[in-house]
Amino acid sequence: MPLPPFHLAIPVDDLAAARRFYGDVFGCREGRSSAHWVDFDFFGHQLVIHEAPAGAGHRHSNPVDGHDVPVPHFGVVLEWEAWHDLAGRLQARAIDFVIEPGIRFRGEPGEQATMFLLDPCGNALEFKAFRDIRRLFAR
Repeated sequence: MPLPPFHLAIPVDDLAAARRFYGDVFGCREGRSSAHWVDFDFFGHQLVIHEAPAGAGHRHSNPVDGHDVPVPHFGVVLEWEAWHDLAGRLQARAIDFVIEPGIRFRGEPGEQATMFLLDPCGNALEFKAFRDIRRLFAR
């Protein structure tokens, strides 16, 4: 049984720039909106960007497998080939990555493809994939 879609609302300090980023860079279909918020189909999930000038951007990082992972962050787990396609599209657009696309935890139960980037408002996004999705919560 597939998991239900999630709903996530994030703060942005530049609604127009964030709207272009999620629409143009990721090709997210826009849903409802107002002068202060926009919702998107974010890989089958509802992402709502809310204008909140003082609330955007990541604040901390934690060391994970040799990288400083931004906290907080959000994103999606994609199928293996979809992740590689997205990584290629982002690299072709010369997107600045916080953590370049690569494989982390090589040879371990949690081995995964992952990449981190920031939206124009400083919100950190992670995209990951597992060759075998059944390993998502493997220890």
